[in-house]
Amino acid sequence: MATSSFSRGCFVFKPSAKKKKMTVGLERYFTHGSEGSESSEVRFKICLDLWNKVKMETEALQDELNRNILDSLLEFTRKCSSTRDHSDWASQMRASEIPTAALVLGVNIPDHDMTFQSLSDLLRHSVTPHVASLQAKECGALKHLMKRVLERLMGTFVAVGDEEEEELQQTNPELQKSVHCSLTALCDWYISKTKKSSCSAPGKKRSSSVVDGQHQQPPVVIIFKDLEAFNPRVLQDFILICSRYIQRLPLMFIFGIATSPSTIQHMLPNSVSSMLCIELFQSLSCTQHLTTVIDKLILTSSFPFKLSGKVMQVLVSIFLYHDFSVRNFIKGLQLALLEHFHSQPLSSLCCRKNEAQLNVQQLGPADLERIRQLPSFKRYLKEQEEQDNLMTDDAHLKDVCQKLIKDLHKYHKNYYPILRCLHCLTSSLPRYPLGKQIRELHLICLEKNVWESEDYQSAMTLLKMLAKDELISLLQTCAEVLQPVRSKKMRNALVQLEELLAKLKLLDVAVVGTAAAEVAPSVEENLTAPVRNLQKKTDLFQLQKMLLEMNESRRSKRMSPFEILRNEAVEFVDSLVKNHLSPPESKPLYEVCYYTSSATVRRHLNATPRTSIQAALSSPYSYIQNDGLKTEDGTVSNVAPDICIAYKLHLECGRLINLYDWLEAYSTVVSAAEGSNPDSDGFGKVDEVKHARFTRAVSELEFLGFIKATRKKTDHVARLTWGGC
Repeated sequence: MATSSFSRGCFVFKPSAKKKKMTVGLERYFTHGSEGSESSEVRFKICLDLWNKVKMETEALQDELNRNILDSLLEFTRKCSSTRDHSDWASQMRASEIPTAALVLGVNIPDHDMTFQSLSDLLRHSVTPHVASLQAKECGALKHLMKRVLERLMGTFVAVGDEEEEELQQTNPELQKSVHCSLTALCDWYISKTKKSSCSAPGKKRSSSVVDGQHQQPPVVIIFKDLEAFNPRVLQDFILICSRYIQRLPLMFIFGIATSPSTIQHMLPNSVSSMLCIELFQSLSCTQHLTTVIDKLILTSSFPFKLSGKVMQVLVSIFLYHDFSVRNFIKGLQLALLEHFHSQPLSSLCCRKNEAQLNVQQLGPADLERIRQLPSFKRYLKEQEEQDNLMTDDAHLKDVCQKLIKDLHKYHKNYYPILRCLHCLTSSLPRYPLGKQIRELHLICLEKNVWESEDYQSAMTLLKMLAKDELISLLQTCAEVLQPVRSKKMRNALVQLEELLAKLKLLDVAVVGTAAAEVAPSVEENLTAPVRNLQKKTDLFQLQKMLLEMNESRRSKRMSPFEILRNEAVEFVDSLVKNHLSPPESKPLYEVCYYTSSATVRRHLNATPRTSIQAALSSPYSYIQNDGLKTEDGTVSNVAPDICIAYKLHLECGRLINLYDWLEAYSTVVSAAEGSNPDSDGFGKVDEVKHARFTRAVSELEFLGFIKATRKKTDHVARLTWGGC
């Protein structure tokens, strides 16, 4: 951060409060209630580093994926602002219309905010400082829409009426007089602003006429983030008003569309849409965005934290069947990251290879005992001859763990390149036997041995039918995937793959034709001999025997050199898959890197509000943590909040609840909580305070949807739910 001071001194720049608050919250979450508190500081540091890495990688990917569409929008803005300076007839006709960019972003609405924020920043930095972003929820009427536009462009308070202006002067007398809510005021403000900017540096020369025009008359850009949610009548009136000021004010609209460009036709009649010069812009689809995020963040050995197949399936299912939001997918990934490092004491080993081996040496006796109890380590232990040594000698166990962690990193380093190679080969096959997207193939490999599935066998069969050019193209793609990988096994695989490619390219078509011609007579003789015998014999047993012989003769036909090489290439790929695509559960100590609790992720991301509300009302102690609320057998304490007491009493009633009986029961419970004598005459009697408290509790239950008023009996309410938590 730069300063404008010329004096000597010490300058302190405090971090942002939001970032500091998040860091403190994460640290508190780790230090309170996490298992394995002796390594909590190390786990917190690793988790925070990975959290920040996910955030930075996501933002970089977002900028990279939106770069083309944002650059197109910037170019459109510059072109529209320069059109006003031309004098030809076509340009003047366009200048009488409001330039409008229809930006189709898709239904992943939670991701739109980041895109519009990047667009606003780019526009302010490159084209114009006058940018206003609007949402439908704050523009319910035309006056509110005008007010928001003027306030965000002019940076001052805009009074809609005289009463609002008088109220502002009374509450803030030092504040300057507010601006009248009209586009005339905006035009006057814009003219004064452009005059100031043109007079501020009279001696400076412009590089071109286009840049000069942009600096003298920068456009006024208004962004409608969620066009479908706007009131069509309000939008129509606003466009009609703006069209009358287009000669004085260089306005430009950007429509954020979630569904289809035809939305503009449905919302705006022809008389209004004819005043707009609309150009369509299509952003990248959310599924392509997700594929890129998974490829960069999950399917890489540089990111040590991994998701199990079930957790990955939960996150992808929520994306596909709920909101199509990549932003929410990233939140799910961060949630799994946080839960893993909080609940797994051995997650301090989930880091880069060198750091993990160093952390192994710092493990305490409790952590070593946890390693011995891991299911994957128990399976590994059964295969070893030195079982007693590993169970008793801590130093030897640390050495073995270092080797196992190193092997786990090697496994990941070889797994992802082979996964991409297999996807390159099978994604072009008919009906996509192993899935069209690489995430589908990854899920299959996480759950079981992929080579044992029928889909894999059919894929290998189809690969053995590929033509020469197609096979060479696919193998070259695999070679490009293996090229940057720094692994001894992958380098050896690359050498063998390049040898196969060289043999295929040097294959002479003439030699293949000659060999086939020499083989043809003998093959024809072998095939026609059984047929001649079939014509002589009609016995059913002999017929079956001859058919089997014909089938065997077809199988024993000599293959051409290309077919031999093609089978060799497919078998080579099959060997790579069997060697490197085994499920991670087969590897010792995989638990330190893989998060497996899919139920926790589903519970947090697929929230069930009614169940949570019922749990809070039935057991308030779990939320308030007050010892006075502890109860047994599902009862509610008489000192619980009023709504909890009323809820518990309403569970004991039938379909219709008598309000007076309910009030008396509530008063009795509350009187016991106040310590009144049960034998006194005033015990359980309803006073004004209890009646008011009961009325508020009943209103809250009605608001939450547990009861409703009924016309059958005026002094009764009807229950809407059945059963408790």
